[in-house]
Amino acid sequence: MAYGAVGSLKLTIERLLNSSHISIVQNSSPQIIKLLYEEVCSFQDALEEFDKWRSTINMNMVKTLEAEMIDVVYKFEDVIESYVLDQIQSLSKESHHEDQIHPPSFAIDLQDQKQNVDFFIETVKVMKTAYIHELHNPSPEEQEEDDRVGPSSIIDFGGNHDSVIGQSKDFIEFLRDLFTINYRGSSRTIVSIYGMAGIGKTIAARKFFRDPLIVSHCNKRAFVTIGPKYLLKSVLLDILRQVNPDFEITNMDGEMLAELKRMVCESLKDQRYFIVLDDIWDKELCSDLMELFPDNDNQSLVLMTTRLGEVADIAPAKFQYKIPFLDKKESWDLLHQKVFGEMTCPSELQKVGKKIAENCEGLPLTIVTVADILSKSDKTTEYWNEVSDVKDSVYKDAYDQMSKVLLPSYDYLNQYLKACFLYMGVYPQLHKIPWAELSFLWSLWSAEGFLYSAAQFRERIPHSDMVKMFAEPCTYYMFELVLKNVIMSDIEVSCYSLHSSLWYMCNKEAAKNKLFYALNCRADALPEEGIESQRRLCIRNNVLLAIEDVHDSIASTSTVRSLLCSGPYHHYPLPLCLEHLRFLRVFHACTIRFYEFPIEILKLVQLRYLSLTYNGNIPSVISKLWNLQWLIVRRQLIVEDNSSYMPTEIWDMKELRKLDIAGCKLSDPRERSFLPNLLELYDVHPQSCNKDVFERMPNLKTLKISIKLAHDNVDQPSSCFDHVSHLRELKSLACVVMNPTFKAEVVAPLARLSDFPSSLTKLTLNGLGYPWEEMRKISSLPNLTNLYLKCYAFRGPKWEVRDNEFQRLKSLEIEDIDLERWTFQNDHECIPAIKALRIAHCYKLKEMPLAFGTSLLVISIVDCNPTVVNCVNKLRRDSDDKYGDGNSLFVLAIYDCLKSHGD
Repeated sequence: MAYGAVGSLKLTIERLLNSSHISIVQNSSPQIIKLLYEEVCSFQDALEEFDKWRSTINMNMVKTLEAEMIDVVYKFEDVIESYVLDQIQSLSKESHHEDQIHPPSFAIDLQDQKQNVDFFIETVKVMKTAYIHELHNPSPEEQEEDDRVGPSSIIDFGGNHDSVIGQSKDFIEFLRDLFTINYRGSSRTIVSIYGMAGIGKTIAARKFFRDPLIVSHCNKRAFVTIGPKYLLKSVLLDILRQVNPDFEITNMDGEMLAELKRMVCESLKDQRYFIVLDDIWDKELCSDLMELFPDNDNQSLVLMTTRLGEVADIAPAKFQYKIPFLDKKESWDLLHQKVFGEMTCPSELQKVGKKIAENCEGLPLTIVTVADILSKSDKTTEYWNEVSDVKDSVYKDAYDQMSKVLLPSYDYLNQYLKACFLYMGVYPQLHKIPWAELSFLWSLWSAEGFLYSAAQFRERIPHSDMVKMFAEPCTYYMFELVLKNVIMSDIEVSCYSLHSSLWYMCNKEAAKNKLFYALNCRADALPEEGIESQRRLCIRNNVLLAIEDVHDSIASTSTVRSLLCSGPYHHYPLPLCLEHLRFLRVFHACTIRFYEFPIEILKLVQLRYLSLTYNGNIPSVISKLWNLQWLIVRRQLIVEDNSSYMPTEIWDMKELRKLDIAGCKLSDPRERSFLPNLLELYDVHPQSCNKDVFERMPNLKTLKISIKLAHDNVDQPSSCFDHVSHLRELKSLACVVMNPTFKAEVVAPLARLSDFPSSLTKLTLNGLGYPWEEMRKISSLPNLTNLYLKCYAFRGPKWEVRDNEFQRLKSLEIEDIDLERWTFQNDHECIPAIKALRIAHCYKLKEMPLAFGTSLLVISIVDCNPTVVNCVNKLRRDSDDKYGDGNSLFVLAIYDCLKSHGD
């Protein structure tokens, strides 16, 4: 976790170097700050070496070294920020800057800090050397362990009850496909089973391995558990011992590894084999092993289990299976069997027992661990009722016992993902993050210094077709966390969430690494150093009491940088008491309704990020927060005619990167005013979408226009797109009608479609009611890759895509549209680059194209007419016939499709 601490320091230094309000005095100071920045960048590079060596490291020693790094980095950041802040406050008093509205300018002299900087640089060099040496030459483990035994192998569900794991209809069909594969082809088949830690992957693999059909079909079998730490030599020896019982180790020279590879290949040659690679973490290892397993053209089988989606992708899409969570019945069956065995559960415990099983959220490992605790405790109604509370200590005890299995999912993440993953724990337990609100989380990651810059992203992330789909680091990070099965993505309700077992782990690890501490969280005890030593404080439950705790417990020497209020919505006024948080950089308080603008916030001159819920007008003194880069203003969810304006002084806030203004209008800019760093503008009123405003935002990349219709629907915002062409750097454009109303007949569109800038890559339209003929103004955009049409964005029964349209489109979503027939011109393959297609709630759709090309990877159908399901199934069959059984890249995902909505 040192990577997150170094990222925070790096961002602090970048702010000094690039601030439009701070200049470094021209003596030796510029060299001091530049040398410091170079060393911090080098420090971050050294930490990324972890990703190359994680399969052989001593994790305990690496964590010890990183804990020392965190302390050193944070202490130095405190010294340098304290010095700069003291100078700023002194200069403000001397020049009366404290009373002025317009942002001030400061000349900072860092010469007095040269000794501290030099000492820090020397310390960092020593730490880097020690860290790299440890990665390359791991210290001996304190306890000898069999490194070939991966964490997943310790899960024991006991008895014969492993049959409950994943007994869904999809899983049964997958088993049938797997077991009968030898009748449908002759070549070697690679199969992958993947999913979250503790989901039952190893149990499923053992089930396959012991199946009589497999045993009789294959004359050579091997089951090898690998884990995140492995030695290739040990893996090869394990395979050889199982497929060749007569194998004996002889004295081998330095070419032993090459000889072992040759022997594995020879032992499997001309054999019908079944190899299970259990708990595999390394994609390159997987690819290397596949080269050793010969394709004897005799129906041999290789099965992998993994937590990582990128490893599962080694298998063809048709033979990848993600183990699902257990449903309520399966959960109760497993809990019942583990607690009572062959006995019957007393009737008075059945209802509450089912609630306890449900609290385990379908994860078999949690169910088994909780059941073990229950089986050793009193089986009384009173006790079980206590346990039925999802916050009961039994679950905490269970999660602690599960940590050996769960923790590697975090420990072995890429360095750049670790802080982002732990940060997911700031939300309440069981919280779901809607896709539409992800920008909040991504803004927080940016403000905290966790994200690569766009340039770093292109330079450091491996260049692949998949990476090209992500324009920004934040979207790729989220994709990676889902792919590694540490966060859950629910496509049906369009949200992300954390399983409670991982949520608990995030809170515990975050407190241990001083990333954040939750003031009202049961995950860990109060830190020994006190909460004032924590970098970030998180408030989730009783906001009023927690704020009082902050006020009573934190002195003026507090080093808290972030205050994150992420709990339930708080409707009533409360005192902030933030006067001691002089270093505060992030104040996230969208769940708190402010009846008056909290003026005390204006004293927090270090503030980079501010989000709050406030129905009134933002005061002009907001410009005193001259460091502010993210300003997010939410409105309480009430129906009102919002005609409020942002103050004119907003145009003086040159550091602003994101402005989210909840449907407000922007005041007309002053002469020569502009926002050079503004990259994102959200929920702007359509009347503000004029030439004068857009020309003052030369680098804007993301724009969302929010339209709220008047009751009489007279004031039509017909010109909101007329000046978008002036945004030369625009990548993402969204226009959403907040309260769309449509009659049965096609109505006039709410806004004229105009010329969009050619730079546009993502377009979202919602509720605008265009006829499908207007689509031609969009389909010719040369760089458009993502198109989302929702809630009658277009209206009418037929949409025909022409041959030369959407040449670069990769992702298309159609949701809540009254479309009946969707066709391609001349039945030719159109939209040649498309990879992902989602159709949701299109109940009238009866006809869709059947001529997509080879690029299509995923189709998701959610709650549509059954005719659409038939079309998609035909697409799947045609794909199999055209590209070969088991080798097609086509993936099908259907949800709630068979609901009857009539014709």
